[in-house]
Amino acid sequence: MLAGIGRGIGPAYDGSVPELELPLTTGRLTLRRHVETDLDELHRLHSHPDVARYMYWGPWSRGVSIERLGKRMQQTVPVTDGQALDLAVLRTDGGAYVGEVHLHVVSEQHQCAELGFAFHPEHHGHGYAREAATAMLGLAFDTLGFRRVIGRCAAANAASAGLMERLGLRREAHLIESELVKGEWASEYDYAMLAREWAALTTK
Repeated sequence: MLAGIGRGIGPAYDGSVPELELPLTTGRLTLRRHVETDLDELHRLHSHPDVARYMYWGPWSRGVSIERLGKRMQQTVPVTDGQALDLAVLRTDGGAYVGEVHLHVVSEQHQCAELGFAFHPEHHGHGYAREAATAMLGLAFDTLGFRRVIGRCAAANAASAGLMERLGLRREAHLIESELVKGEWASEYDYAMLAREWAALTTK
C-alpha cells in the first residue's frame, strides 16, 4: 500500500479533455510538473527509508529514480484509466523541493481517481502535505470533474490516515491483513470523498 497515498480519481465523463493550468499555487507552495533538474531531489525523497516504509516497494535506486522522473515528465492530463499526474511540490519562498502529490484515474467510466502524496521527513510538521493535497483535490474535483476521490494507506501509517481525515475524506473500510506486503500481512484503511462533499467543504 502507498505511504500516505490514496487510490482513486476520475474526470467528468463527457468525452472532453480539460486543460490544466499549471503550476498550482497555494499560500506557501508551488505545485508544478517535474523537470530534469528534479532528479536529485526526487531520488533523495524516494530513496529515504521512512518514505518507502509503507510503500509496496523499497527505497528507490538511482536508476529507478531516473526512470520514474522520465515517466513523470511525459505525463499528460489524466483522463483515462491508469493515467497519472505527479506534481513536484516546492516552497514558493526559496524554491525548496519538499515532496510530491499524485493523482491517477481509477475508472473513467465511474469518474473515480486516487490521491497520493509523499514528503521528505525533514519537511514534516509544517502542514505542507495537507496544503498540497488540498490543491490536488481542487484540481480533481473542480478542474478534472471527478465524482469520487479515494485514498488508501496502511492501517499502521497513522500520519497518512490522520492527514486524509483532516482533508475531509471519510474512512469507508478497515481491511484486516488484506495484502502481503514485503513478506508481511498488512491491513489498510480506505478513504473517500464525493464531489458534493468537496463542494460543501469549500463553500463554508
